[in-house]
Amino acid sequence: MSNILQVALIQQAFVNSKKETIQKTLSMIKDAKKQNPQLIVLQELHQDRYFCINEDTQCFDMACSFDEDVAFWSNVAKEHEIVLVTSLFEKRASGLYHNTAVVFEKDGSVAGKYRKMHIPDDPGFYEKFYFTPGDLGYEPIKTSIGKIGLLVCWDQWYPEAARLMALKGADLLIYPTAIGWFDEDKEEEKQRQLEAWITVQRGHAVANGLPVIAVNRVGKELDNAQVLDGIRFWGNSFVAGPQGEFIAQASNDKEEILTCKIDLDRCEDVRRIWPFLRDRRIETYSDITKRFID
Repeated sequence: MSNILQVALIQQAFVNSKKETIQKTLSMIKDAKKQNPQLIVLQELHQDRYFCINEDTQCFDMACSFDEDVAFWSNVAKEHEIVLVTSLFEKRASGLYHNTAVVFEKDGSVAGKYRKMHIPDDPGFYEKFYFTPGDLGYEPIKTSIGKIGLLVCWDQWYPEAARLMALKGADLLIYPTAIGWFDEDKEEEKQRQLEAWITVQRGHAVANGLPVIAVNRVGKELDNAQVLDGIRFWGNSFVAGPQGEFIAQASNDKEEILTCKIDLDRCEDVRRIWPFLRDRRIETYSDITKRFID
C-alpha cells in the first residue's frame, strides 16, 4: 500500500492586526480539517504583517511573545490532531532575533524548529536588520508523518540547503515564504521573477527526488514608513512531486486552502530510475565551500 500523505497549505493575506490575522488562520485550518489532512503548513511570519518592508526598531517587540506563540500553536496542533508547520519571530536574547519555523506534533509537542539561514536585504525585504542567521544547521525534523526538511523563503534559492536536507534523510522539503512583486514593475519582469521562483524549487524536487511544498503569502501589504508603495505578495503556493511535477497550485491573488495527496513512496521509485545521489562525484566538490573560486 502506498504511503499517502494528505496535506493542506494555508495561503492567506494579513488582516488589520495580529489578532484578526490569527483568527482568519484558525478559521482556514478548521475548514482545511474537513479534508482530513495529516499535515498543515502555514506561510512565513503568518501571524502578522510582513514588517520587514521597512526598518523600525519598534518591530522587535513583535518577537517578545515567542514563548506564548509557541504555546498557542501547540494547542492548535493538539486540538486538530495535525502535524503543524508554523513560522514565528523569535527573541532569543536582547538584540538577538531569529526568523524561526516551529513544527508541532499531533499531540501538541514541539517536534523541532529551524532558524532561517539565508537572510536577504533588498528594498522592501530588509530582513538583515531584524534576523540573525540561523545556527541550528540543516537538520530534518522527525515527525509522525516523516522527516521534514524545513527551510524558509530566501533559503529557496540555494540548492546546497535542499541537498543537505536530502542527504540527511528528509522525506520532503517545505518552504514557508513571503515573496511578491512591486506594482510598478513591468509585467514581463513580474513573470520572470515568478517563474524563476517556481522553477528553482521544482529543481530542488528533481535534483533530490523529493516532494516540495511552498506556501506563500497573498495580498498587498503597505510600507508603514511610506517609502515604498508596498509589496503585492504573489501567492502561487504549490506542491511538486519528486520529478518536479505539479501536484497542486494556488492562484496569485486569492486566499486559498490548497489540499492534495502526496505519495511518499514515489520518491523511492523515482530515485531508482534517476539515481542522482548514487552518481554524485563527491571527491570533486571540495571547492563548493569557497565564496568564489578565483
